[in-house]
Amino acid sequence: MKAIKNISEIREKVKALKQEGKTIGFVPTMGALHEGHLSLFRLAQEHVDEVVASIYVNPKQFGPNEDFDEYPRQLEEDIEKCELEGVSLVFAPTDKIMYPAKQFLRIEIDEINEHMDGGSRPAFSKGL
Repeated sequence: MKAIKNISEIREKVKALKQEGKTIGFVPTMGALHEGHLSLFRLAQEHVDEVVASIYVNPKQFGPNEDFDEYPRQLEEDIEKCELEGVSLVFAPTDKIMYPAKQFLRIEIDEINEHMDGGSRPAFSKGL
């Protein structure tokens, strides 16, 4: 199994599965897969024909003083785990694919930014 890096290819592969009449389950992750992730793959397989996983360490999910640079990146090991668990496809895009140009839209949800994660992580829930 190899990771699919671009959006058009993952769309094409998922479309092909759907054209075969398959149902698709999606499990998004940031990699460094552990038993919790693997259990999500297994649970999804109980409800769908094919499981697609994403592995993407999203810089937007980290606050300014958080451990983005330290977050473990072990794509080959994660792909092996996905394969052993019967995951059909792995989407592992780059930052350039996910954030290709300047963002011109921002969504801010005041209530969430004041409570929940926003209380301790300002700007975390801005939807950038």
